[in-house]
Amino acid sequence: MTDDWAERLRRKRAEKDDFFAEHQQSPIPPEERDAFDGLEYFDPDGTYRVEATVSRHEEPDPVEMETTEGRTVRYLHLATLSFELGGEAYELAGYRQAGDESGTLFVPFRDKTTGQQSYDGGRYMELEVSGDLADGETLVLDFNLAYSPFCAYSDTFDCPLPPETNWLDVSIEAGERAP
Repeated sequence: MTDDWAERLRRKRAEKDDFFAEHQQSPIPPEERDAFDGLEYFDPDGTYRVEATVSRHEEPDPVEMETTEGRTVRYLHLATLSFELGGEAYELAGYRQAGDESGTLFVPFRDKTTGQQSYDGGRYMELEVSGDLADGETLVLDFNLAYSPFCAYSDTFDCPLPPETNWLDVSIEAGERAP
């Protein structure tokens, strides 16, 4: 990991803090923005930037994810991402919302920091994928980019909760901390 990588991450975090503090679409309620002085983050740590091997699902399984408001929203399980962290093997499912044709792979997860050091509803990662995913392809999972959904900051948002298949039995001390 280079210092340049950590500096780019810090700049990205500063941009997000500015958005949350000033933008009209910020999830921070308007009456709380003056007191907002930035999100809490774990320190950048290259240990949590890993390569994952893609197992593509040719016929993606539909998955009904529960939301923070008790509804369900349909996603398609497009791929399974296999990776190692601390010498242990793990898997996360990658999803795309039914009807979404973007190149974004949605990876919601919980870990042993959930509800303690990080938001109790879990955190998200989004991976930009160019073209179709190929079986055996490798992607970088950078948990330093893991973020809390908007519902962590305001009850006006309804967010999908990570399904049990994406509950990791390890502490991921990277990305955003609990608000």
